[in-house]
Amino acid sequence: MIVRNAAPADAAGMTALLNAVIAAGGTTALETPMTGVDVRDHFIDGPGVLSSVLAEEDGKVLGWQSVGWWHDDPHIGTFVLPGLQAKGIGSALFAKTLAELRGGDVDRIIAWIRADNVPGLAYYARIGFRDIGGDPGFALKDGTIVGRIHRQFDLV
Repeated sequence: MIVRNAAPADAAGMTALLNAVIAAGGTTALETPMTGVDVRDHFIDGPGVLSSVLAEEDGKVLGWQSVGWWHDDPHIGTFVLPGLQAKGIGSALFAKTLAELRGGDVDRIIAWIRADNVPGLAYYARIGFRDIGGDPGFALKDGTIVGRIHRQFDLV
């Protein structure tokens, strides 16, 4: 597995992975498939992106992680192919993300995780994020209330 910075040429692979995660449901608040243009702007090299890294093997994107400005804070998103979670991909991505962000202008990273996303909550706790609040009333588009946990990782 190779972990490296994402580039605009990775948009198609990253989009396919993200849309597979969205279609599987349950682990992201994103509910509408995105286009490659959207993924590039929001997660690869748009004006608010601080870091974008991916893990690949034999040219296939296994997972990716991006930190960017959202709601005036540096927010993280982590996406791993369904079926490959809890195999070290997320930890490898976070190590690269930290290497990219440390020494920069960002002093923290925020994660907003669906409260029903048990694997996501475990992942962010395992890599050192701590609870800072939440939104118990957070609902999906269909009105299903899933709640959201807010966590923070301090870089300094």
